[in-house]
Amino acid sequence: MTDFNEYVKQQMKDAAFRREYEALEPEFTIIQALIDARKASGLTQKQLSDITGIAQADISKLENGNANPSLRTLQRLANGMGAELKIEFVRTSDREQTP
Repeated sequence: MTDFNEYVKQQMKDAAFRREYEALEPEFTIIQALIDARKASGLTQKQLSDITGIAQADISKLENGNANPSLRTLQRLANGMGAELKIEFVRTSDREQTP
């Protein structure tokens, strides 16, 4: 993973790459939050599938960034993990001031 991180670090010096990468940050954040929540709940994709009725293949696609979940799907996943789904809007100026 170090090689990949180093590659991204180098590519971030290019303004066009940085803009595109940063534009995808919300998607990466949701994907990572989903994976982290599922693992924290101690569930496999298959177990979460059985609980929610969402196909395991679809959960895999979401976790791999190959599908865009609806709010309803995110809510079903959260319920299946015994979690609460929270979505918030953060002003860009507020986010930039946070260390």
